[in-house]
Amino acid sequence: MHRYKHCILFLFLGLLQLNAFAQAQKLRVEPAFWWAGMKDPSLQLMLHGANISALTPVIKHEGVILKDVVKVKSPNYLFLTLDMSKAKPGKFALQLKQGNKTVHRYTYEVKQREPNSANRQGFNTSDVIYLITPDRFANGDTKNDNVKGMTEQINRYDKSGRHGGDIAGIIQHLDYIKDMGFTALWINPLLENNQTKTSYHGYSTTDYYQVDPRFGSNEQYVELSKLAKQQGIKLVMDMILNHIGSEHWWMKDLPTDDWLNYQHTYKETNHRREAIQDPYAAAYDRDLFNDGWFVPSMPDLNQRNGLLATYLIQNTLWWIEYADLGGIRMDTYSYPDPAFMSEWTRRVMEEYPNFNVVGEEWSLNPAIVAYWQRGKQNPNGYTSYLPSLMDFPIQAALTTALRDDESGWDTGWLHLYNVLATDFLYADPQNLVVFPDNHDMDRIYTQLNQDAALTKLALAYILTTRGIPQIYYGTEILMHNDQPGDHGIIRTDFQGGWPGDKVNAFTGQGLTKEQLDMQQFTKRLLNWRKTSGAVHQGKLTHYAPYKGVYVYFREQGDEKVMVILNKNEKPYELELAKFAPQLKSIKQGTDVLTGQTYNLGQPKVSLPPKAPLILELK
Repeated sequence: MHRYKHCILFLFLGLLQLNAFAQAQKLRVEPAFWWAGMKDPSLQLMLHGANISALTPVIKHEGVILKDVVKVKSPNYLFLTLDMSKAKPGKFALQLKQGNKTVHRYTYEVKQREPNSANRQGFNTSDVIYLITPDRFANGDTKNDNVKGMTEQINRYDKSGRHGGDIAGIIQHLDYIKDMGFTALWINPLLENNQTKTSYHGYSTTDYYQVDPRFGSNEQYVELSKLAKQQGIKLVMDMILNHIGSEHWWMKDLPTDDWLNYQHTYKETNHRREAIQDPYAAAYDRDLFNDGWFVPSMPDLNQRNGLLATYLIQNTLWWIEYADLGGIRMDTYSYPDPAFMSEWTRRVMEEYPNFNVVGEEWSLNPAIVAYWQRGKQNPNGYTSYLPSLMDFPIQAALTTALRDDESGWDTGWLHLYNVLATDFLYADPQNLVVFPDNHDMDRIYTQLNQDAALTKLALAYILTTRGIPQIYYGTEILMHNDQPGDHGIIRTDFQGGWPGDKVNAFTGQGLTKEQLDMQQFTKRLLNWRKTSGAVHQGKLTHYAPYKGVYVYFREQGDEKVMVILNKNEKPYELELAKFAPQLKSIKQGTDVLTGQTYNLGQPKVSLPPKAPLILELK
């Protein structure tokens, strides 16, 4: 019996030692792999493991040279800089040694890039982007609703909780997205967001290299990209470089004392974005805007830290290459360090010259938005490389124009006309992303007081004006939010995306007559837009609105489109004489929405009440 106890004790101690050894061998390496032939030959690896700063890294692989090793305050990090200019595809051992003893061994892979990867085409004016909040679109795999290790569990009855939508649900409905006529897909953040509450929205990243397992896996995200591409749909990734989630793994072991802004004392941003361009702004206000936190659960990253800056840039390039992305939407673009954002976009566009990145700068002032676009000559000398921005000024002007009456000389459509007239401020207004609404604001149908006719006018404008249109999921079926400003309701579940839903928007089952009509209207307009080079790239000429009617033309070569937006409650007789420079000898136009032909050889044309006409001119 005594001997038996000794054996048990010996076995127990042995297991403890094995477990301790296994724990000691844990090594995180980011990025986990890389590619040969990237334009920038330098690669920084972040290594994290217990007390690894005391170890010596050893790398032996053809064409890979270890140029620099950086130790930081935390003993659990090493930052390696590799010269990859002559690297050959293949695997090699990354070793961390203590003398002659190998403490850690990691198999690193240098992959071969896909053919023509550097010349990938980003989203452009020929595209229409469909915006999806993944937790609320479709639950394609109920097995990942709750995942061990993820703190927040599914609760579909909680408007701010997780509802179970996932990547599988999007994959299962790619046919619907394609048939509707969308050609690009912007999905709200899919990366791990292991926060204790309201984690569904994805904007509090806790791991930059892992898809949240409640959405799926990295491999499933790549599969989505591949299948979408086969359907002619580009994948746009939603990224956040300004802040992380308070449960990010860094927060348990920050590498340096300056990894975060206000790392030791919480300070909230003032949201005064104007301070960046304001020639009279106090430095205090500029610094607080960039360095302050959104909320205590979103630590603000200090991109002036060179190691962190390189980490974030490489993470972006990794996702573009790994997931074959067709674009990026960058959250809160103006909030991070401006010099870093300039370098970030420069590096991305240098690596992928035909790519596209759209930044979020939520200002209604076109001058503030224009400041950030590539090619803009700014008085303070700031140089940006950002190709595109979200056109918040047009969105606000559109909804104001549609809600306002036409009784005054500067009311109604004039709000929209006047904002579009400021396009001279932009270096490239054609590359702005225009939209009726998004995930952070009331649904367009709600903004327009649940008026379906006005909603059609809004969509007709967004899909025919200059720029790249973006439509939020559910707009096509008149989704609305009865409680204005409530994000949990704005991002409500898409009907038919969950087993047992009585209404199925994917098939049309159970939709109201008005919803079906809007869905068909959107589908016709989107699929026609695919064929119209004039709308994609044509010159835009608009006429000052008059008596509730706004008219503009899109022209490219012999192709001409005349858009007439009539807000009047009754039919309106539109005099055609002033449009002679565009109409010339054209005698008729066919409405792309109804197929009806209109005689343009007469002095007037009768407009249907409160409706758009989109005429192909012949």
